[in-house]
Amino acid sequence: MATVSFKAATRIYPGGDTPAVDKLNLEIEDGEFMVLVGPSGCGKSTSLRMLAGLEEVNEGSIYIGDRDVTHRPPKERDIAMVFQNYALYPHMSVADNMGFALKMQGVSKEDRAKRVMEAAKLLGLEDYLERKPKALSGGQRQRVAMGRAIVRNPQVFLMDEPLSNLDAKLRVQTRTQIAELQQRLGVTTVYVTHDQVEAMTMGDRVAVLKDGLLQQVDTPLALYDHPKNKFVAGFIGSPAMNLLDADITEGGAKVGDYVIPIERTILSKAGSDRTITVGVRPEAFKVADKGLPVHVAVVEELGADAFLYGTAEHNNEHQQIIARIDARMPVEKGSTIHLAAVPEKLHLFSTSTEERLTA
Repeated sequence: MATVSFKAATRIYPGGDTPAVDKLNLEIEDGEFMVLVGPSGCGKSTSLRMLAGLEEVNEGSIYIGDRDVTHRPPKERDIAMVFQNYALYPHMSVADNMGFALKMQGVSKEDRAKRVMEAAKLLGLEDYLERKPKALSGGQRQRVAMGRAIVRNPQVFLMDEPLSNLDAKLRVQTRTQIAELQQRLGVTTVYVTHDQVEAMTMGDRVAVLKDGLLQQVDTPLALYDHPKNKFVAGFIGSPAMNLLDADITEGGAKVGDYVIPIERTILSKAGSDRTITVGVRPEAFKVADKGLPVHVAVVEELGADAFLYGTAEHNNEHQQIIARIDARMPVEKGSTIHLAAVPEKLHLFSTSTEERLTA
């Protein structure tokens, strides 16, 4: 097992002016499950490929343990990678696919068979070892790709969106299996996904990237409760946080005719800005007699909960609103209801810098 360190690691593609990954500083602890998350083009897969040795590092360095691997070829890094498309050999059996890297390393046939069987038992693949990949389901192929990584007993697992080809139900089931398996093996794992629900449910810590820059790295709950800036606030959480443009006024922030009470000491941090961005999680809105008037567009009933989607007026513009309400509450589409924000659950951001204002 090993730690992983990105030290101001930068990747600029030939012909490009803007770095795909810009001075990434990230420390990953021994045995940690670290998830890199962000929208398409944010640099998460490039960061993973830099660690794997599949992309050149133009500036900075990367360490695995105390070894500088910045310019070492992939085979000298003691890593194992699970790709998005599984990359299995179609003409080989499951057992041969899983043991192929060991064969290339010159591991004896007996030792190979033993390690493949151990991995197959971990993954529930004992009955499929003689089958070819085409005879397997997507979930089974994904487990074979995992098994091929496990048998190598690497210092670091690298996973590049390994669940994106699975259907929704299987994704939920498999992400639980991967997280449980990683905990049992205790191998340092770097996992890339664009799905923030996947990131929140799997990672010990989550690193959020945007435009090649690391925005914030923390535990899933800390990211949810204390997003560092407006981007992280809007990206982490499902449904997304409501980010409302509000006018700074005496005693709070005004959206339409509704004044959200905010302490003067916090408002003073906005500096010369006359407006502020107020972040409200869907569960931090409560139906009230007085509050923000919201025109109801859709009510999404999910059994235990319901999500209300609507719009509120502010300075002659519509702002999208999502609120979690009681599933048994009679709310009709096209009606108007009033929502009040819970003051202690607000997130406040500077309009000019987009940085968090609250502690």
